[in-house]
Amino acid sequence: MKIIIINGPNLNLLGKRETDIYGNLSFEEFFQKLKDAYPNIELSYFQSNVEGELIDKLQEVGFSYDGIILNAAAYTHTSVGIGDAVKAIETPVVEVHISNTFAREEYRHQSYISAGAKGVILGFGLQSYELALQSFISE
Repeated sequence: MKIIIINGPNLNLLGKRETDIYGNLSFEEFFQKLKDAYPNIELSYFQSNVEGELIDKLQEVGFSYDGIILNAAAYTHTSVGIGDAVKAIETPVVEVHISNTFAREEYRHQSYISAGAKGVILGFGLQSYELALQSFISE
């Protein structure tokens, strides 16, 4: 099984930024733990702060992978283009957020991705990614 995690803007700063919301662990450290816990899954990871690069990656893997775990971060609430890319590909996408976006600012309550996603997991910290991974494994 081939799964990719795609992270959007500022998630490269996990472990350093707003640790009260996002925790102290870098994504690279978390990703290694995830790979170690699921050795039979071919896991890959991509992060970009650039909207077009996220769309390009979705299109690149969206017809050949078994699953995409997408945390588009702030682009979730602003990018019709990313939402359209999710709808245009065949690979199922699980939208993930580390924080509970509904407990935050009003503008974070809107998602342009959810309508095209297989499901949405939010508010469980980095464990949200593992829950998304498990949703593909248990199919």
